[in-house]
Amino acid sequence: MKEDLRKLFLRDLEKLEKEINAYRNEHSIWHTDLEISNSAGNLCKHLTGNLRHFIGNILGSSDYVRDREAEFSTPHLSKAALNLEIASTKEAINLTFNQLHTNKMQQIYPIEVFGHKMTVQYFLLHLLSHLNYHLGQVNYHRRLLDRV
Repeated sequence: MKEDLRKLFLRDLEKLEKEINAYRNEHSIWHTDLEISNSAGNLCKHLTGNLRHFIGNILGSSDYVRDREAEFSTPHLSKAALNLEIASTKEAINLTFNQLHTNKMQQIYPIEVFGHKMTVQYFLLHLLSHLNYHLGQVNYHRRLLDRV
């Protein structure tokens, strides 16, 4: 399960990178419209911050410090800067999973994120579904708002 999860996180981060790079108009990454309140850029920052915090920092003991508010208020970054965020997240995933023992998957996640205990495996599955939920939003955002 551990290696399957690593592969899925890395696969979907590659998809996120492809979505960001597929924008024809770089300014559209940060565009919002009508009831679309989160830009693809902010969703990208949110996803990378979320994974670097909950996987890289909490499980992997990295020195990453999350600023969740900044994920939704960061000034417009370039595609290159967003790609660096994604690359750093992939690195955090690999470093953490390299040192994560298989028996850790059934242990209790170190913090109570939702007000109740859950296993590491359960929370990693949640994080993967969260990544996919927002990845779908980024894809839809690009197709709706990337007008040249």
